[in-house]
Amino acid sequence: MTIALYYWPTPNGHKITIALEELGLPYEVKLVNIGKGDQFAPDFLKIAPNNRMPAIVDPDGPDGAPISIFESGAILQYLARKSGKLYGRTERERVAVDQWLMWQMGGVGPMAGQAHHFLKYAPQMDPPQVLPYAQERYRKEVGRLYGVLDRQLQGREFVAGDSLSIADIAIWPWALGWEGQQQTLDDKPDLARWLKALGARPAFQKGRAVAAEARLPTMDKQAMETLFKR
Repeated sequence: MTIALYYWPTPNGHKITIALEELGLPYEVKLVNIGKGDQFAPDFLKIAPNNRMPAIVDPDGPDGAPISIFESGAILQYLARKSGKLYGRTERERVAVDQWLMWQMGGVGPMAGQAHHFLKYAPQMDPPQVLPYAQERYRKEVGRLYGVLDRQLQGREFVAGDSLSIADIAIWPWALGWEGQQQTLDDKPDLARWLKALGARPAFQKGRAVAAEARLPTMDKQAMETLFKR
């Protein structure tokens, strides 16, 4: 059966398209234009009450009954359990995957998101919001986190074990935006190697390309207000 994916081409959206491509699970994309406020539509809120994408509806859920899931980390865990892939083979390996998945959910995602906002979007607002303290705070924290990741990847092909996992899939789309977060990879060779290696995987390329044309290079004023003021 085909999974319905409520999606917009952002790092959190890319997590799920990449996972679905790696797992070979059939899915249908239902675009949720977050610039226009589609995430506040009543029908979408029934699936994702936190008014955030991505979300999925799997018609073949537990016990064969449909299930809807929101939050990208929960979706990744569900897909990994459903397929028996990308989640390690033992409980010890699953704990390692969960550690780094939660590290992304609680660290890289929120901090990189704030860095993008204060470094890129806030200065474009009317009137411009240039806040040096916020810019430096989030720039430095993202740099610290990428230092942690670089050290973890020393001598490792993957973040949480000897094979690709949902932890890699969760982290990669956010770390790929390092330039927009005003970071450098000059002192992070293992992170640079990992980014390139995963980016060469067909599933990562295909997943990241889903509906890429729908996302404009820059957001207009109305879209930014919708995202950050509602």
